[in-house]
Amino acid sequence: MFMTMIDYWHYTGDTTYNDVVEQGLLFQTGPDNDYMPANQTKDEGNDDQGFWGMAAMLAAETNFQNPPAGSPQWLALAQAVFNEMASRWDETTCGGGLRWQIFQFNNGFTYKNSIANGCFFNLGARLARYTGNDTYAQWAQRIWDWETSVGLIDSSYNIYDGSSDVQNCTVIDRLQWTYNAGIYLHGAANMYNYVRPLFLS
Repeated sequence: MFMTMIDYWHYTGDTTYNDVVEQGLLFQTGPDNDYMPANQTKDEGNDDQGFWGMAAMLAAETNFQNPPAGSPQWLALAQAVFNEMASRWDETTCGGGLRWQIFQFNNGFTYKNSIANGCFFNLGARLARYTGNDTYAQWAQRIWDWETSVGLIDSSYNIYDGSSDVQNCTVIDRLQWTYNAGIYLHGAANMYNYVRPLFLS
C-alpha cells in the first residue's frame, strides 16, 4: 500500500497523503531501524520485512520527502533490511536460499520460497543500480542463480512458489503467483539497467 501511495505522489505531484505515508513507513521501523518492530517480530517473515524494505527503497529512488533529522533515512532502512537478509542466507540445506520464515517457531520455517528470495533479489538489484555498489549486484546474481539451480525458476522463466528444505528442495510446489513474476521482473529490469553501461563502456 505504501509503495502505491508513493507512486501516486510521484506520478501526480499530489502531496496530500505524503505526511501520513511518511508516518506509516517510520512507525514500523522498530528499535533497530530494520523493520523488525516488537509488535510484529513473532510472526514476521522474510517476505514481510522485504516488502517494507522495498517501500523504503522506492522512497529513496523517487526522492520522497525525507524523514525528520534523527529518524532513519530511506536508503539506510532499505540497506538494513538487505543486510539482515544476507545474514540469513542459509546453505545448510538446498545449497542456499532464504527461508520463508525468520524464526523456527513459525510454520513455514522449513520452506524456502520464491517471494522471500524475490524480495532479497529485488532489493539487491535496486541497491546496485542506486548506489553503484557491485556487491549488491553480486548478491542479486547469486539469488537468481540459486532459484534456477533448484528449479524455482525454470527455463521458460516460470516462477514457482517454493520447496521444503526437509526434502533438500527436491520437490517443487508449482503454484504460481503474479507477485512472484512481478518482483523478479522488476529486479531483472534493474539489473539490466545496472549492467548495461558496463558493457557499453
